[in-house]
Amino acid sequence: MSDAKLADQTLTCKDCGNQFVWTVGEQKFYQEKGFTNPPTRCPDCRAKKKSESMGQRRDFPITCSNCGKQDTVPFEPRGDKPVLCRDCFRNSRKA
Repeated sequence: MSDAKLADQTLTCKDCGNQFVWTVGEQKFYQEKGFTNPPTRCPDCRAKKKSESMGQRRDFPITCSNCGKQDTVPFEPRGDKPVLCRDCFRNSRKA
């Protein structure tokens, strides 16, 4: 769909039933990301759904094997491999 054919659309949220506007800017963003379907949830319900799924994430405390700094990681270390803090991990990825 070209930009000339885009117009704000009023959609209905599948969770709360409220109507919301899917703006031209949001439609362009969806196009850039390769999404072909419009959103089915309003922005509030999308945020709620995202926070619920993110709420299931658990961080585990670690001591960095490289620098000794205390940090957390989003997985449970098994103890058979060194675990790095965010800074050391980032630096190792750059190298």
